[in-house]
Amino acid sequence: MNDAKEYMDKLMQELRRGTITIGVLSQLAEPQYGYSLVTMLGEKGIHVEPGTLYPLLRRLEKQGLLNSKWDTNEARPRKYYLLSDTGKEVYELLINEWQQIVESMNNVINVQGGEKDGND
Repeated sequence: MNDAKEYMDKLMQELRRGTITIGVLSQLAEPQYGYSLVTMLGEKGIHVEPGTLYPLLRRLEKQGLLNSKWDTNEARPRKYYLLSDTGKEVYELLINEWQQIVESMNNVINVQGGEKDGND
C-alpha cells in the first residue's frame, strides 16, 4: 500500500500542475493579488502553495496572459493581477479543451454507470 500511496502522490502532483493554471486564470476576471488567490482557490477546494502560485503568476504575466499593477495605497504594497485580452481568449480556449477532456475521460472510465471497465 505504501508504494501505491507514493505513486498516487506523484501522479496527483502532475495532475495538479496541469490544472492549477486553469484554476488561477478562472479567478482573474477581476484584479486579485497573490494571497487573495491562494485564499479564494483554497475555499474552492484547490489548495496551492504561495511558492507555487507566485512563479506561475510571473510566468503567465511574461507570456502576456496577465496584466499586473502595483497598489501602493495600503500599508503593504500589493501586486494585482488581471487577465489580459489574450489571457481571456486563452482561458476560453482552455475551458473548451478541459470540457472535452472531462467528457472523454468520463467515457473512458465509464463514470456515467458508476462501473469500471472490466479490463482492469
